[in-house]
Amino acid sequence: MNTPDFDPYEFFPETTPEDWEPHLHWLMPNALDPVSGNLVFPMQSYVVRTGHHTILIDSCVGNHKERPFRPNWHQKTDTTYIDNLAAIGLTPEDIDIVMCTHLHPDHVGWNTKLLDGRWVPTFPNAEYVFSRKEFDYWKEFNERRPLDHLIDSVLPIEAAGQAKLVANDHAVDDSVWLESTPGHSPDHFSVCLSSAGRDAVFTGDMIHSPIQTHHPEWAARPDYKKDIAGATRRAFLEKYCDSGALICTMHFPLPSAGLIVPDGNAFRFKYEEKYW
Repeated sequence: MNTPDFDPYEFFPETTPEDWEPHLHWLMPNALDPVSGNLVFPMQSYVVRTGHHTILIDSCVGNHKERPFRPNWHQKTDTTYIDNLAAIGLTPEDIDIVMCTHLHPDHVGWNTKLLDGRWVPTFPNAEYVFSRKEFDYWKEFNERRPLDHLIDSVLPIEAAGQAKLVANDHAVDDSVWLESTPGHSPDHFSVCLSSAGRDAVFTGDMIHSPIQTHHPEWAARPDYKKDIAGATRRAFLEKYCDSGALICTMHFPLPSAGLIVPDGNAFRFKYEEKYW
């Protein structure tokens, strides 16, 4: 999914047209749609193949999910997601780890599929890695105020015995580990990868738009703790600027992966299209 569905002033509610004006020339047309004026946010997953595992990072929106607040997410029935897995030679049975950076609807949707009226794990051979703190927070919240995406895409994983609840510094092995990137959700993590002398970080929703490399203080409406989220973004940009690490974002315009480089007193996202 790669559609301009997000009004910039609703998504970044503390901003004004004057804040955006200096950036329009480089945001349009890929990050900001010139027709609607909306932000372009892909909804996607990443697949990582190591010597030992085939890992899916975040599971996007899903099919048959009740999401009336987002028409493009609501009751989807297309085959795009599974077809895209097949295009890289994978079936759901080939995934042995699913890692959810946090438990928002657009990051857990394909955790499950509807089979004979029941929600069952889409990836039957996988362990699903969730932050224990994040899981416990949303499970308790759901008991007070039911959440469709917890009911259809997270709790069935626990019921199936496939949830692995971990601390936010969990390591799969020496090449794949978690990095705490708090603020967007109760215990958001990013996923780090090291292989063949190169590092990568899969950011989840630690950062949503390339505009936030220039303005890490811009808070997104869904951020759980806005001050912490802003501090996390700035610390992340400082840590990875000029590091050579490939930064793989969830919602930046396609191809969504690149490097953090300096840009005056701020930062810039430099796309690494040769890898895609």
